[in-house]
Amino acid sequence: MAEEDLPIVLMVTAGGRNDAERIGEALVVEHLAGSCSVIPTVRSFYFADGLMKREHEALLLVRTVASLRTAVMDYLNENPGHSRPEILEIKVPGGSVPYLEWLSGQVSKPGSNR
Repeated sequence: MAEEDLPIVLMVTAGGRNDAERIGEALVVEHLAGSCSVIPTVRSFYFADGLMKREHEALLLVRTVASLRTAVMDYLNENPGHSRPEILEIKVPGGSVPYLEWLSGQVSKPGSNR
């Protein structure tokens, strides 16, 4: 499998469930992601401006391939679901072959009917 075809998962925080669902659905419709999942509520703790913050956020899991990383990141930056989203990339070195083949097919021909 070529480097650009390797699967990746992006973990993206959003301000809430509606934002995460809107972004996830759009990424799938645009064939930038094969699938997305929303974990509707996560509790996050962090420091900002010297103060401890405690927030409820949603977590969007975006499953795509490495060659679409830049396009997905561009979409996330143009359609933010959070003022400063956490976006982490996880490379997927392996997995279920039928699923990985399906994922590759979902993102390989944007605009085609599936």
